[in-house]
Amino acid sequence: MDLILRGGRVIDPASGLDTTCDVGFSNGRVAAVAPRITEKADDEHDVAGAIVTPGMIDLHTHVYWGGTSIGVEAEPIARRSGTTTFVDAGTAGPGNFPGFRRHVIEPSPVRILAYLNVSFAGIFAFSRTVMVGESSDLRLFDLNECVRVARENRDLIVGIKVRVGRGAGGASGVAPLDMALEVAEELDLPVMAHIDHPPPSRREVLERLRPGDVLTHCYRPFPNTLLRADGGVREEALLARERGVTFDIGHGAGSFGFHACRGLLAAGFRPDVISSDVHVLNIDGPAFDLLTTLSKFLVLGVDLNALVAAVTAAPARAIRRPSLGTLAVGAEGDATIVDIEEGAFEFHDTQGERLAADRRFRLKGMVVGGQWWPPADGKR
Repeated sequence: MDLILRGGRVIDPASGLDTTCDVGFSNGRVAAVAPRITEKADDEHDVAGAIVTPGMIDLHTHVYWGGTSIGVEAEPIARRSGTTTFVDAGTAGPGNFPGFRRHVIEPSPVRILAYLNVSFAGIFAFSRTVMVGESSDLRLFDLNECVRVARENRDLIVGIKVRVGRGAGGASGVAPLDMALEVAEELDLPVMAHIDHPPPSRREVLERLRPGDVLTHCYRPFPNTLLRADGGVREEALLARERGVTFDIGHGAGSFGFHACRGLLAAGFRPDVISSDVHVLNIDGPAFDLLTTLSKFLVLGVDLNALVAAVTAAPARAIRRPSLGTLAVGAEGDATIVDIEEGAFEFHDTQGERLAADRRFRLKGMVVGGQWWPPADGKR
């Protein structure tokens, strides 16, 4: 056996596991999960007192560093946050996905999968000084090219990404979503839909999404929030959840508000997936990374097992990768090891509201492809 983690609290919602045990890894995969593994390993770590989870999956990131203005580097974020799988949310489109694959994904020491942007150039103009939504010009939509590139890269592409709203789509309304859905149906893939300011409305978007599709930025502030003024949940959101739409946080730089978060949690509308939407405009705050985003929900009282599921089993299910997000024997050999640090901390949403906290998650280490990675200090 190559590596054994000994004595941690193993929480694996996909396997229904929450117990103290050992986890062993061989040849890049999970080899054993048992109260005590008697076999010895080349590398062993005592993780007693820590929480061991399947490798955390960040369902919404932008990691096409160097190829797009929005992109950040995945590896430094992984080392400070325990993220073992980054799902890039449409940074690249059909026109530049080959470069993303060759120059970023293939050399990366951590796993990167991707939603392919339905717009040809992907998110090509996103910065502090230049901001042009890729869905604002429908001349950039070539559905045949999107299908071709997705088929040629099915080992990496997990769905189709589309950004709609006045910011991302200008006057295009809901048309980009309809086009993305047509591509996704042809490929039998899910869609991830971004929504910002209307038009279109949340109702127009949610009514179109199918079982397995993802609405990201689900805790966004007004307008297009899912929270009613009286504290209830919008009917279209409840109906979408009933038919199997996945609701993802996608924190970002403008898409997560504590007011909406508290209200929706109080109304019983928890997110299915918690993700950071880390990119160039929020890597230094307020999102920082997945572990920081997860810590906000810890402070707001979400159950620990539900939090682990939201960054392991649920995103693995959303991208249809059952070998990820679990510590079942034979699964990919990824794990995240954290504890809960007590102290005085402060978190921010994207609207400037502050949240005083007395605890947060702290990374103790991670396993990537069956190999131990020690934690790296990082600002959070």
